[in-house]
Amino acid sequence: MAGLSLEQPLPFIFGILGNIISFMVFLSPLPTFYRIYRKKSTEGFQSVPFVVALSSCMLLIYYALVKTNAVLLITINSFGCFIETAYITIYLIYATKKARIFCVQIFVLLNVVAFAAIVLLTRLAFTGPDRVTVVGWICVGFSLCVFAAPLSIIRLVIRTKSVEFMPFYLSFFLTLNAIAWFGYGFFTKDLYVELPNVLGFVFGVVQMVVYMLYKNKKKKKDAAVAAVPEHRVKIAELSSAPASELQVSLEEKDQNKRSMEDSQDTDKNEAAYEEGHDISAV
Repeated sequence: MAGLSLEQPLPFIFGILGNIISFMVFLSPLPTFYRIYRKKSTEGFQSVPFVVALSSCMLLIYYALVKTNAVLLITINSFGCFIETAYITIYLIYATKKARIFCVQIFVLLNVVAFAAIVLLTRLAFTGPDRVTVVGWICVGFSLCVFAAPLSIIRLVIRTKSVEFMPFYLSFFLTLNAIAWFGYGFFTKDLYVELPNVLGFVFGVVQMVVYMLYKNKKKKKDAAVAAVPEHRVKIAELSSAPASELQVSLEEKDQNKRSMEDSQDTDKNEAAYEEGHDISAV
């Protein structure tokens, strides 16, 4: 940031710490995308958090250039632009057609149209400190979207009672990242870095609490299913089978029953015939 030097140890320490944790935040979705690559499917994962994160990185770089001397912001957000672009590319490769179209639409809207409009508007309509102020507040808005974007998964977690598509480490590192950058903004008196990280910390804690509440739900459900007697499982399987399969099964049972009855009648007739033959012989 402007005026940042080794003579100001606390801002420098928080800035370096923020860069390190931000680096870990950007790398935390790697297990998710390895899973997508291995299964060749994006499953229930969303593209919005990564598209919004890319927008935020681009705007923070622009803010750092407008404010000048913000080397720490430029370095980490340049890496962020690279890794988020890689994530979005992988998502587009393995997403369904509907999800791919939605991802492209959001990407073009935020990272092309909106970003170009912001740059043109602030370059033409504002100068000096006013430009810094306008760009700073825009960055605050997008930073809040980055922290809030994973919250869209919370509804899915509550509905399915499963945290399968809610990566814990992303929420964890986002919380640590918010603490580090809040300290940096506080000691450099940069409101536009400080403010969004207050709510970022709150959002991160909420996500981790939800994760802790629902992380064992699926295990308990699987254990309950395993404890059900076998005949109940069979009944459940039959109840979930298509009507055509049930009809075939019932028809087979009727045929087997009629075959057994015919066999019993035949045995009775043969026994009666032999009995009558024996009597006549006497």
